[in-house]
Amino acid sequence: MPEHPLTAEVVSIGDEMTSGARLDTNAQWLSRRLGELGVEVIYHSTVGDSLQGNIDVFRIAAERTDVVVSTGGLGPTRDDLTRQAMAAAAGKPLEFRQTALDHINKMFAMRNREMPERNKVQAMFPVGSLQIFNPQGTAPGVDMTIQRNSGGNSRVFALPGVPAEMKRMFDDTVAPRVLEIRGQGRNHIEHYVMKFFGVGESDMEQRLGEMIDRDHVPRVGITVSSATISLRISAIGESAEECRRQIDATRNEILDRVGELHFGDGEDFEQYHAAERALVDRGECVVSVEFGRSAVLANWFASLGETSAYRGGFCWESIDNAAAFLGVNSESALEVLRVRCEADWVLAVDAYPSLDCNDDAPLPAAEVKLVVIDPAGKVFATTSRIGGHPSIIHERIGKAALSWLRRLLSEHHSQPDAASAPRS
Repeated sequence: MPEHPLTAEVVSIGDEMTSGARLDTNAQWLSRRLGELGVEVIYHSTVGDSLQGNIDVFRIAAERTDVVVSTGGLGPTRDDLTRQAMAAAAGKPLEFRQTALDHINKMFAMRNREMPERNKVQAMFPVGSLQIFNPQGTAPGVDMTIQRNSGGNSRVFALPGVPAEMKRMFDDTVAPRVLEIRGQGRNHIEHYVMKFFGVGESDMEQRLGEMIDRDHVPRVGITVSSATISLRISAIGESAEECRRQIDATRNEILDRVGELHFGDGEDFEQYHAAERALVDRGECVVSVEFGRSAVLANWFASLGETSAYRGGFCWESIDNAAAFLGVNSESALEVLRVRCEADWVLAVDAYPSLDCNDDAPLPAAEVKLVVIDPAGKVFATTSRIGGHPSIIHERIGKAALSWLRRLLSEHHSQPDAASAPRS
């Protein structure tokens, strides 16, 4: 194992990156993953589609870090220069790999297309390099070692810029090879993601304490997206079983500290999945009603596809508009809608704030009323003050509504609390 912690540089390649035409989310993702492997990312570089520029970037990165991971420039067009740049940086010629060409041909055949002659360039590799298998696309990755002028080696991994392909190739191939560089036979890594809602990032960090320290084993990374907190447990060990034992112990400790905020596990698991699961388990269903100019709940529930848990979503400017449409008074509109839709529950947001402004500044916290009606027609209402950036405020409100619904679902057979109100 190296005497010092491994260091890394992430390189993003393409004119679309240097021009600002595309947001570089690959570098962010790779930095997080490398950190989970115990590798310290100390540089980010971005370079356009210039051969000399690419050669310079690879030479400099290899000279100053132990691991280099690049994305982009592995396509078949003339501006895809990563292979040539890596070869030049290492002082090696390119050579043809038949196994790579066979895979490229197979990918085109699966799409009922004939492979263009130009794609053969994707089967060229620097002499001495290894192929990184791409199960989803035609661009294989490149893994090669570059000797430093100052002594020692740097391991350089080149991956496609397509995020789905890049992520799969990193997790399947690059991560295990980075662990091999670290040595000590710890060449297994397992990830586990836990999801939370209902507290800010700083409060979550305070409650977790030393669990999110960089030297904690296993590593626990924290990220936030529209008020949803993800805790990613990354365990490294001599076997998959050892990794799972680390994850199980850490997961239980996290639940002991912040279990009341936890709503599910999995990279793509969201609160609407948790609500659906709870409703299906009960044999019940919900209808969503949203006032204002948004319908995030309806969009989320609709994304579930066919499900017995959802009766549909409605969006009106105000409760008065809904009452006029239903031909009833405002006080009884939501209950009438529940009965007419043959739904067990109603989940309503009153109301999403207007975003009709040119100001990109965060919106001040405003009162939003969240209403749930249960199968007996009992009304549960709570008022929250929710603010934030215009790009996320509606999602934050929708997530707060789902959290309110999930709480009431879990408490439904208990005595109602002070937040409940009698039906109008």
